[in-house]
Amino acid sequence: MASVVDRNDVRFDVCSRGNNARFPASDSQRVAQVEYCTSAEDVVRTLQQAIDRGQRPTVRSSGHCYEDWVVNNPGGVLLDVSMMDRVSAGETQGSYIIQPGAKLGVVYERLYKLGGVVIPGGTCYTVTAGGHVSGGGYGTLARMYGITVDWLTGVEIVIVNQAGKAELIYADAQHHPTLFRALRGGQGSNFGVITAFHFAKLPPMPKQVLTANISWDWKEMTREKFVRIVTTYGDYWAKNDKNPATYPVFTNLVVGNSKSGRVGLGLHYAQTGDDNEGREWVQEYLNLFQTCRPAAEAPPDYLQQQEFSQQQQQRPQVGDTVCYGTHPVRALNWVEATVSGQGGSGLYGSNRRRSKYKSCYMKKGFTVAEANVLYDQMTNDATRGLILAIDSYGGMVNNPARIADTAIPQRSSILKLQYQSYWLNEADDAFRLNGIRQCYKAMYSTPSADPKYPGYPYPNENFEGCYINYADADMLESPEWTTLYYGTGDLYSLLQQVKKEYDPHNLFHHSMSIRPKA
Repeated sequence: MASVVDRNDVRFDVCSRGNNARFPASDSQRVAQVEYCTSAEDVVRTLQQAIDRGQRPTVRSSGHCYEDWVVNNPGGVLLDVSMMDRVSAGETQGSYIIQPGAKLGVVYERLYKLGGVVIPGGTCYTVTAGGHVSGGGYGTLARMYGITVDWLTGVEIVIVNQAGKAELIYADAQHHPTLFRALRGGQGSNFGVITAFHFAKLPPMPKQVLTANISWDWKEMTREKFVRIVTTYGDYWAKNDKNPATYPVFTNLVVGNSKSGRVGLGLHYAQTGDDNEGREWVQEYLNLFQTCRPAAEAPPDYLQQQEFSQQQQQRPQVGDTVCYGTHPVRALNWVEATVSGQGGSGLYGSNRRRSKYKSCYMKKGFTVAEANVLYDQMTNDATRGLILAIDSYGGMVNNPARIADTAIPQRSSILKLQYQSYWLNEADDAFRLNGIRQCYKAMYSTPSADPKYPGYPYPNENFEGCYINYADADMLESPEWTTLYYGTGDLYSLLQQVKKEYDPHNLFHHSMSIRPKA
């Protein structure tokens, strides 16, 4: 039986909000009650009761939704599946079942214990499987193994049929195949309530991970230096995306605003062979950005400082990083390194941060013009607090055959960008929102962008749109916003047809949900 938290319950304030403290926008926007489900039967029963009461249902697994899709639901019911968090072996050898409430850090730990396997998922370990997987899912192993939905083989989901009755169905390539494809990247909350993900097989977990980083102080940064770093980063992946030797690699270039951040480059090399695998590559790659000074010039305590810094997971806060001889590289057991990243209570909005995000897929590296625009924006006080994370992408993700059997059409990109801004006070909303919007518009108003859609990374020879899991309601201002997320082919039309068939009453809707086909 589901546990009900209504407005008379002392837990209601915490339970009725999400991780983004901007939502719900006001007390009047809150749901009438939150219902914590512990089984698929709970979901069917609770959903049916909501329908019978005439309430709009929304669905939450971890509360990490970037926009107002979930907790802004005045008078509605919020179905929370965070307590459905089992990770178990399936009925056939090598198969696994993951419930939507399982946190990614827990998923990695349990899959390791069950079979030494892994899903190629994300690095925010309090995010749960529900939204992450159904929206595509990706992380540090994407270049080596593809994205999460590339491995998904079945989904249990509660839908509401034409008669208004909630029912549990199973979708895979043979049963409800169009729904199954839609659930592989088109977000389950568009169609119903997912209660379990099935994986017929999963790839082996890496043995070790090599990690290294370089960071630069804005006080020592020049325009020329910045442009060189950014263009070198993109050019490398433009040239090496299809090189299998780079498939075990994930890199992340993080550019913070000059008033409050640094520029940092981090990398992960997933080792599946011996301990020396990838070490030479790591040194060669880092040398593209920084040449180490002679080892003989190292201060006496250099090695001890490096060891302490790595143990404390600290990065220098003053000046550029300096290396002597070779770049410091840390080798960690993959599962220990991954699970140690778990943090936070997982309670909704426990950090009370307000936030805004934007995204972009890039098919090529940065032009000099784009790098200069980014420099201008990140040295402008108007974007204070803004962070841009530029992840390596592609590799095994870029399999064109997966366009036809998933709902992720972006299969030609080499970089995946996430613009992020975080703040605490509502009084700063306008300033922070204007800053991230200003930067984004400027970045996609260069000659690289489609001139018909200035300010947006519409699909062309340079860009491949946006990532739906990095939801951004600002995209609704563009009349063809669905193309940004679902591409230029027939995918969105198919999703509309699936919506009409499996959610005929459009119960599961929000500002950016799939519009039913007329």
